[in-house]
Amino acid sequence: MSRSSSTKPIRATSLLTLLCVFLLRYSEASVHDYTGEKFAGKGNAFVVYGGSEGIYSSVPNRNESSPLSSNGDAFVRFEKIIFRRPREFSNFSSGSIYALVFEVDEREMIGGSAYGGQRAVCCTADLAKLGVCNQGEIIHRPSTEHPGWPQVFGVSFDVDKDDTALEPREIQITKTGMYNLYFIHCDLNLKEVVVEGKTIWKNPTGYLPGRMAPLMNFFGLMSLAFVLLGVFWFSQYARFWREVLTLQNCITLVITLGMCEMALWYFDYLEFNETGVRPTGITVWAVTFGTVKRTISRLIILMVSMGYGVVRPTLGGITSKVLMLGGTFFIASEVLEIVENVGAISDLSGKARLFFVLPVAFLDAFFILWIFSALSSTLNKLQARRLTAKLDIYRKFTNALAVAVIVSIGWICYEIYFKSTDVYNERWKNAWIIPAFWHVLSFSLLCVICALWAPSQSSTRYAYSGDGSEDFDKDDTLTLIKPSPLPSKEVRTPSEVKQALGDSGNGDVEEDKTE
Repeated sequence: MSRSSSTKPIRATSLLTLLCVFLLRYSEASVHDYTGEKFAGKGNAFVVYGGSEGIYSSVPNRNESSPLSSNGDAFVRFEKIIFRRPREFSNFSSGSIYALVFEVDEREMIGGSAYGGQRAVCCTADLAKLGVCNQGEIIHRPSTEHPGWPQVFGVSFDVDKDDTALEPREIQITKTGMYNLYFIHCDLNLKEVVVEGKTIWKNPTGYLPGRMAPLMNFFGLMSLAFVLLGVFWFSQYARFWREVLTLQNCITLVITLGMCEMALWYFDYLEFNETGVRPTGITVWAVTFGTVKRTISRLIILMVSMGYGVVRPTLGGITSKVLMLGGTFFIASEVLEIVENVGAISDLSGKARLFFVLPVAFLDAFFILWIFSALSSTLNKLQARRLTAKLDIYRKFTNALAVAVIVSIGWICYEIYFKSTDVYNERWKNAWIIPAFWHVLSFSLLCVICALWAPSQSSTRYAYSGDGSEDFDKDDTLTLIKPSPLPSKEVRTPSEVKQALGDSGNGDVEEDKTE
């Protein structure tokens, strides 16, 4: 192997490590940190997006002495929110910089338009003439169904001041919904202002965002399901350990990785729920265990489809291609999972997520095509050799894979529909079902594989035997052809052979008589 080719995996690993280190710097989730975010122009306003989360309602504890109580309450808390401007722009007093908190159903209460024109967030001169608002302020109307909302409060810069701070406050949430926070100002002279500080978002049961809260119980149930599957599998493994095949050892590894992954995800969400800060170490380990499990699972299914360990002893010359595909999938999937889970507060934008999703989707599609192509070839060969026991188990395996692929395609279509029709995250309560489904589907397929290839006293009859009866062609493109007789050899019947020998004998006798 050349030096350049040997350094490619090292470079890929180094790049992945650097990406992880970069992302781990931002490891807080329900604690939204603002570290010098600049205001961006949106219409006639300047905006910094402060975050959005689904929050369940709670009734504030009126008997609590502390104004910042958090016992069973749901709230959005502002802590040390500071606005800074450059010293050279501090020679004037400014208009207000607002913090705007609203529930998604109240979005129509924000902004307005004069004479049916373009909708604006900041009050324009035309709207001020109509008496709707004061020029330079945010346009908002109180909600009739949610008294006191939207919540709007602000602060301004004094002369010769290069920073100003919002007073610490805690907004109690008394209505279940998807809440959004924006920092907004309408002053052209405050273009260079940045935001620092943090906000803390809490549900009644903990700091997990509402769309993620059900996943903690889900991963607890999945951990129990993997334990039950492990008890069944390991008991069979212990009873028939002398009959265990290489394939069954691989399945044992996948079950072990699955148990570790589900347990890590459960403890990750549990810690997150209690502290409001996502435990970076546990999250990275959960992501890595899950990625390794998915990679090995796909490689096992591909190798089984090729007949490895069942109808052929090795993969031959395609081993390097299989390993290369698995390594590429691992790197692409690991990067995607780290970006989506480590330090994530809100969902990635569509374009950013697409950049990481497309490579994984392409590799998954390649896996599926290669698996079914190999399965077709293996089934044809098993049928030609009349190996009925192995043919039966491979047909069941093919049917299970086909059902899984069809269900996956259907769910992908549903996921696209769900996200495309939920622009404002109004169905956030059901969003946890999207990722949970994929765990259930992969677990179901693993259960089917465990049932088909469970260790038993007859396991060896499904294994490859080197007696020549299953000596498949090394090249899968070759067809099974009955060998034709060699032209240089003459085939005779027993009577013809006897007659030929008789004639030869008589000739010898005559020669003896002549002598």
